[in-house]
Amino acid sequence: MGSQSRLRELARNLYWTWHPEVVEIFRDLDPSLWREVNHNPVELLSRIPEERLEEKAVELALEARISQAFHQMQNYLDAEDAWGIWHAGPLRTSPVAYFSAEFGLHESLPIYSGGLGILAGDHLKAASDLDVPLVGVGLFYALGYFSQRIDPEGWQDEEYFATSVDMLPIERVTDDGGGQLRVRVQARDREIFAGVWSAEVGRSRLILLDTDVEGNAGECRKLTAQLYGGDERTRIRQELVLGVGGMRALEAMGISPGVLHLNEGHSAFAILEMARSLMERDGRPFVEVEEQAAGSTVFTTHTPVEAGHDRFAPELVEETLGPLREQLGLSHEELMALGRVDPGNGGEPFCMTVLGLKMARFRNSVSARHGGVSRSMWQGLWPDSRESDVAIGHVMNGIHVASWLGSPMVHLYHRYLGQDWQGKMHELDTWAAVDEIDEAEFWEQHQILKAHMIDFVEQRVAQQRDRRVGGAAQDDPPLALDPGTLCVGFARRFAPYKRADLLMRDPERLDRIINDPERPVRLIYAGMAHPEDERGKQLIRRILALSREPRFAGKIVFVEGYDIHVCRHLVQGVDVWLNTPRRPLEACGTSGQKIVLNGGLNLSTLDGWWAEAYDGSNGFAIGEGAEHADEEQQDENDARSLYDTLEEEVIPLFYDRDERCLPREWINRQKHAIRSLGRKITAQRMVVDYTQNCYLPAVGGVLCQFPEAVPVQR
Repeated sequence: MGSQSRLRELARNLYWTWHPEVVEIFRDLDPSLWREVNHNPVELLSRIPEERLEEKAVELALEARISQAFHQMQNYLDAEDAWGIWHAGPLRTSPVAYFSAEFGLHESLPIYSGGLGILAGDHLKAASDLDVPLVGVGLFYALGYFSQRIDPEGWQDEEYFATSVDMLPIERVTDDGGGQLRVRVQARDREIFAGVWSAEVGRSRLILLDTDVEGNAGECRKLTAQLYGGDERTRIRQELVLGVGGMRALEAMGISPGVLHLNEGHSAFAILEMARSLMERDGRPFVEVEEQAAGSTVFTTHTPVEAGHDRFAPELVEETLGPLREQLGLSHEELMALGRVDPGNGGEPFCMTVLGLKMARFRNSVSARHGGVSRSMWQGLWPDSRESDVAIGHVMNGIHVASWLGSPMVHLYHRYLGQDWQGKMHELDTWAAVDEIDEAEFWEQHQILKAHMIDFVEQRVAQQRDRRVGGAAQDDPPLALDPGTLCVGFARRFAPYKRADLLMRDPERLDRIINDPERPVRLIYAGMAHPEDERGKQLIRRILALSREPRFAGKIVFVEGYDIHVCRHLVQGVDVWLNTPRRPLEACGTSGQKIVLNGGLNLSTLDGWWAEAYDGSNGFAIGEGAEHADEEQQDENDARSLYDTLEEEVIPLFYDRDERCLPREWINRQKHAIRSLGRKITAQRMVVDYTQNCYLPAVGGVLCQFPEAVPVQR
């Protein structure tokens, strides 16, 4: 096999997204084109003529690197010593089907919007590394979510671009006749067809459904065009395609899952399709297969925010699910009862989260704190139980470290933790050697990452200015960023409860902090608001307006176009990651986990994962975990604590330097954060927890370690 063939094989497996040595090969072929194609190797290779590709490989002496990378990938795919080989045996014949409305694997595959999708992508990658047999099931969105642009007045604009599917690392799944495999789902008024695509994610596989196929009417062809777009009718039909269509795609491909893992309620219809399939196979009624379907299902709820749970009117449910309901032998009211907290309340809409909680044996939240909130929120499903006995456990979310860790830190950990440390990240002993890392060497590697981040931010801001109308950008002051100045980052979805502007409540005090002549601070913001979220858009506009005031210009920076690429640079380079959700509305908050191994420190309210991770010395806390009945008063209290913590703890510790200009106490805190949190924050640990506590029990492997399943109210 020649270099070109090997390059194309490398490009077609998303393994490359977390192996920088492969990324560097593609980038070196043509750095400018690599940026232009949004780091998409399939499109990169398609735009370089074959003869030129061969010349480049010779000119740049890439042939040996290509060969080595290819063989490393093959060794990875064929390895027989991964954790899952020895600990997840029953799943080899009955794999996990992991359903999610979005998957964030890489910026070049824009089928994600934020944290839920990034978590799903990291889950697939970690399952691959561990060799836990798992197949992802999602939807292919030709228009993706949206690309963010900020207009001259500071308002967010959404731009949508059709993705050329031939330029993506996904392949058509074919039927026996050689055409694209299609599956069919039936709504009351029409049939809906979905084509099936497949992507390789290391050892894992991702199946995507696409309704832009022949046989569909115009309205149905657009069903999967846009992530979280359209009205409620579009949403419920998307969820019909995802859940029911996803199950039928697996069956058509000969994949017989032993476990369904539903990542949020969007895919909960999959349980009903599993029940229908069992009824057809075994000739039994719904009441006899219901428990069997539930016993094979894991349901993860991600949001403590009421608006985050899909609810549909009875007539919309009947219009969409009527044919499936009839196949299940259920009346309309019996079906509606499965999605209602109070089955007898005819005025209650159908909730997808309720369906997931009722129809799954294994139910979990995504942090200990979120577990308590979820048990309180959904106690009505267990009216005869105390809140503490509600059968919702928790598995704390984690991050796929290799996808977010900067190369300088990778090499540092290789030297001190051992060459095989990445295969043992979920083991506590792996992190003991962090104490041995030389302080000066550690600080230098983090400073390198910080310098790279600053270069990236300066380039992006320059591009933003070039896009402005009328050349107004020429008068903007230069950015005042440098590696020696404390840099605080904030990047996430601009939902109001996340309080992106908490640090702006007292502009005069912020002025003193930012412009302290001896100990200055710089703020970098990034993030998007949902297209329908006017309050979120106002938050962005407020931060932009403040950043344009002369006293803050160049010192408070907003980076537009938030995506995985932007996030990767920020989490690798900031000194402090700011997270300010209004407690208790943060389910987990994995963005803060991404900075830990890169040498950043968290400054966060005690909510989500930070509530169980903070030990007083591995970062900084805003407040003491108190919650006030008055939101305005809570925001005021938290803002005051945030200012105090910055001025009295964070800033003095960062600028306290020894004779070698090293902030030794700061470095000690960085290293303690890595040692105390290294195992906890990894997606490998998360997948191990799911495997041992959920997946294996679902196929009869080991005893369940979750709360005992109390019968839910039907």
